[in-house]
Amino acid sequence: MPVSNADEIPDASIEYKLLFEVVSNNADSLAKEYNDALVEAVRVLNLHAAAGIPAKKLHVVIVIHGPALDAIKNNTAYQNKYKMDNPNIPLITSLEKLGAKFIACGQAMTFLDVAKEDFLPSVKISLTAQTVLTQYQLKGYVLKRLF
Repeated sequence: MPVSNADEIPDASIEYKLLFEVVSNNADSLAKEYNDALVEAVRVLNLHAAAGIPAKKLHVVIVIHGPALDAIKNNTAYQNKYKMDNPNIPLITSLEKLGAKFIACGQAMTFLDVAKEDFLPSVKISLTAQTVLTQYQLKGYVLKRLF
């Protein structure tokens, strides 16, 4: 929503490093819907764009662990569990076109018995989400937890 009398306006000249931690998955009954946490990440990016921040100034890393791993599965793996294509793929593709990087937690993959081949090809694998979160924060990324 437009706000005509805002006193605090984001500085469009600086780089915005955004780190999203995505853990939650929709209930099985909502498997045909976008993952709520990914939708919230898109909302945050849209708000930056609406505030005048150019897309080239947004640097986005999305770290996925726990049950949210389902959101980044390819259609074959998603169909095996939910009997439908992964509805998140168009959203993920759009985010990647803006330069977003998706990183899956290797610890959660092991615990939940998920293979790298179950994910979209662009998804990177980390040893653990926790060290990736620390590393990117030390690089100046702002952490936004989306549970």
